[in-house]
Amino acid sequence: MTTFSETPERQELRKAVAALGAKYGPDYYLTVAKEGRKSTELWSEAGKLGYLGVSIPEEYGGGGGDIGDLAAVCEELTAAGCPLLLMVVSPAIVGTIIAQYGTEEQKQRYLPGLADGTATYAFSITEPDAGSNSHKITTTAERDGDQWVLNGQKTYISGVDEASHVLVVSRTTDNKTGNLKPALFLVPTDSEGFSWQQIEMGIVGPEKQFQLFFDNVRLPADTLIGSEDAGIEQLFAGLNPERIMGAASGCGMARFALNKAVNYAKERSVWKGAPIGSHQAIAHPLARLHIELEMARLMQQKAAALYAAGDHMGAGEAANMAKYAAGEVACQMVDQAIHTHGGNGLAEEYQLVQMLTASRLSRIAPVSREMVLNFIAQFSLGLPKSY
Repeated sequence: MTTFSETPERQELRKAVAALGAKYGPDYYLTVAKEGRKSTELWSEAGKLGYLGVSIPEEYGGGGGDIGDLAAVCEELTAAGCPLLLMVVSPAIVGTIIAQYGTEEQKQRYLPGLADGTATYAFSITEPDAGSNSHKITTTAERDGDQWVLNGQKTYISGVDEASHVLVVSRTTDNKTGNLKPALFLVPTDSEGFSWQQIEMGIVGPEKQFQLFFDNVRLPADTLIGSEDAGIEQLFAGLNPERIMGAASGCGMARFALNKAVNYAKERSVWKGAPIGSHQAIAHPLARLHIELEMARLMQQKAAALYAAGDHMGAGEAANMAKYAAGEVACQMVDQAIHTHGGNGLAEEYQLVQMLTASRLSRIAPVSREMVLNFIAQFSLGLPKSY
């Protein structure tokens, strides 16, 4: 008999992570954000319990699972109202790339800290003049004897102030034009010539965004992760997990907002003593979005399964679809939850209005919905490239 459900192990993982999320919850998260602190306590406990390292290979201290397990952790914490944004970049992107392309010495050095949460790494690809066009990246690395010299800028990079290293997507100097062949360097944040400046954002959360500056940053040869001429495959080894994690985060956000709206609609009564949830104008939008949320969750799980199976093209298509669907439902669900609450939806105590900018961001990052549609039009439908 075939059943359509996650494995018992992942279901138990979800329950355990949901319990941890309930222990902290939105009160903790919003207090930390308001006070300008980091969610260190939650991150550390999640690391000690093994949740941050579920997708890191066992031989390096991890759980030996796959990206679907890590996405489940991300979704459950977000659904509990205490998301950990740096899960998307630290264990998911950087951890995956190191595990697949790092040397044995690099894996031994960097992965155990990711697995237990004692190390945090940031990821930087976007640049001021490149936007979504990663082929226009101009941050360059040039050989100088047995070292590399890194120059360039990055923008909208998360959590640099919390990270010991940043995985930097650059070009080797002979690849400034033509096909993208990135060279990835794990740069210590205390490197001479490396500086950053915070970008003031309207997003409520402990994680901050930064612009990075590399001014003749000298790097030893062993900071290069993988090949200096690895091509697009090595980069997308991290970007597909990023989209899967972004989808999981969007689904978790939608779940949190839906739960708030449903509970309020059951309790709030203003007409003839009946709860407002008995009115179709309230019930139908929530029911429709619940359907769309479940479809987004299914696509995210499909993307994770394809990635774990090694079908990277199939995973790329599904991951883009999942990220698109999750971003849309997150935006719509937060808006509908606020609308369900009426004026109360804009009061901070109901913990919804703080999510407006974060939900809107889910349509933009880690890849915009327009670029997702370009990908689907070209690779899924076979239409001519439009950009």
